[in-house]
Amino acid sequence: METIKSYVQQHKDRFINELIELLKIPSVSADSAYHHDVINTANAVKASLEKAGCDFVEICDTPGNPIVYGEKTIDASLPTVLVYGHYDVQPADPIDLWTSPPFEPVIKKTEIHPEGAIFARGSCDDKGQMYMHVKALEYMIQSNTLPCNVKFMIEGEEEIGSKSLSWFVERNQEKLKNDVILISDTGMISNQQPSITTGLRGLSYVEVEVTGPNRDLHSGLYGGAVANPINVLAKMIASLHDENNHVTIPGFYDKVEELSLEERAEMAKAPFNLEDYKKALDLNDVYGEKGYVTNERNSIRPTLDVNGIWGGYIGEGAKTVIASQAFAKISMRLVPNQDWEEITELFTKHFINIAPAGVKVKVKPHHGGQGYVTPTDSIGYKAANKAYTETFGVPAIPVRSGGSIPIVALFEKELKSKTILMGFGLDSDAIHSPNEHFGIFNYLKGIETIPLFYKYFVEMSK
Repeated sequence: METIKSYVQQHKDRFINELIELLKIPSVSADSAYHHDVINTANAVKASLEKAGCDFVEICDTPGNPIVYGEKTIDASLPTVLVYGHYDVQPADPIDLWTSPPFEPVIKKTEIHPEGAIFARGSCDDKGQMYMHVKALEYMIQSNTLPCNVKFMIEGEEEIGSKSLSWFVERNQEKLKNDVILISDTGMISNQQPSITTGLRGLSYVEVEVTGPNRDLHSGLYGGAVANPINVLAKMIASLHDENNHVTIPGFYDKVEELSLEERAEMAKAPFNLEDYKKALDLNDVYGEKGYVTNERNSIRPTLDVNGIWGGYIGEGAKTVIASQAFAKISMRLVPNQDWEEITELFTKHFINIAPAGVKVKVKPHHGGQGYVTPTDSIGYKAANKAYTETFGVPAIPVRSGGSIPIVALFEKELKSKTILMGFGLDSDAIHSPNEHFGIFNYLKGIETIPLFYKYFVEMSK
């Protein structure tokens, strides 16, 4: 029987070329101008699952973008793995910061990826990582080593909140019935040290609007006499943190999970070099909540960040104007026990209350999701750890991620099953940023590791 390692080496050029073709389609879910491309990508994913060997594949309509569902059943009495991924991608903006066009994939060598990395929007998040599972299935079917049943649910709205996914899951619980959910939409510590994400932060995302006068005004004739919405918005945002970088919203920390010193000590065992971290980001120092170190601030502590702010004149030259309106988009990353809808309400009430007379404020909630923690004593975690240990030569380290995958908590609620997060990306892969990339090593190593998860999960489930 051909081993997975030899199969990957034999077919690696094809695997890379297939991913490159998928990355060429600009499936940006946030912009309706790309809707046709989103549909084309769903069709491409469907075709890839059929070619890999699924018995049944369909494109499922939803109130939003379609979901691609596929399955391969070999014996109803055996366990079932449900693979989740997403085919939509973030907008590529700002385009001028890309060193190559975002939807014209190229392979470049880097210091971290000497064997090369694929530079393209969606290469790591999540087309590349999702496609690893398709190729892993191909191998298991071709080699007759698939040890259990498998289902795929690949959606097209993850980057805009997965609203249609919850609608779909609630209506298809029997179809999606499984013993464990497997997701590769996270990262690992390094190419030498794998890790398994055991915790995710929740998310509350809002847009705020501050309105002053009923039209833009001449800053000389009206300056100092009326409230300037941009000035007011800047002050309001600045007040959302105190001198210790704690969020000032009343009730924000009431349900925050406080980890013990022992748990924090375990987290500290993960390799981390602060100087390398600062160098990689071109920073002269780090910044954050007092009383916590960097790896705690970005994983086990809640945050509030402005993601975008605009208003007034930003064109070439000068225009002396007091803008009628100012806007900002704000995200709050939440830890387990913080309910995103409750936090959104707390933010809305507080932001309106701190507005001075002379302006009107609106808060528009966009989307959100709950945090999640998966146990390290589960069969799924142990199987993933054993798979990583075999392909990397060292055990994986459990880590908590600062990112959010809101649907993980939804899966546990609706499908009553645990999720295992087997990520193969790196922090340096620039997801959501210009020059996003995914290492060839990581892509192929993922294809090599995933079949081992199936093998060990089934063995441990007996």
